[in-house]
Amino acid sequence: MQVNERIRVREIRVIDDTGAQLGIMPPPQALAIAKQKGLDLVEISPTASPPVCRIMDFGKYQYQEQKRAREARRHQKVIEVKEIKFRPKVDEHDYQFKKKHIERFLEDGDKVKATIFFRGREMAHPEIGRRILERLVDELRDVAVAETMPRMEGNQMHT
Repeated sequence: MQVNERIRVREIRVIDDTGAQLGIMPPPQALAIAKQKGLDLVEISPTASPPVCRIMDFGKYQYQEQKRAREARRHQKVIEVKEIKFRPKVDEHDYQFKKKHIERFLEDGDKVKATIFFRGREMAHPEIGRRILERLVDELRDVAVAETMPRMEGNQMHT
C-alpha cells in the first residue's frame, strides 16, 4: 500500500475523507489537498485504471487494521484432540462417566480420540475392545460422527 510521495503514477482517482469523489488528478495536487487537511494520501486500489487513492489518517487506519486482526485472532477456536483412555474390562459406571466427558468435549467443539489399552493376555481378545468402541460410536451417533473405525495399533485400539 503506497502512501503520500510514494505514489508513482500519472493520474489517480481521489476520494476525500468524507467518501466523496474529487475526480481524477495528478498525485501532487491530491497530496496538496491531503496535506491541507492534515491527512495522508493512501493508494487503495493500485490495479484499477486509474488507481484509486483516498485521503485519510494513515496511522489511524493502520491501528484499526491491527485492532481488527487482533480481534479476529482472539475469536478463533483452536480445535484440540482430546484423548479418553479405556481398558477392556471397563466398569459400566466408568464407561458412562467417560462418555459424559466425551460429550462435553464434543459440545466444546473439540475432537475426541477414544483409545483402549490392552495388557498381557488381553491382547488375545481385541474383539472386546472393538465392541466397547463400536458401542461408544453408536451411543454418540447423534452428537458426533466417527472419522475412523476402530483399528489396532500395537497394544492400543483407536477410533
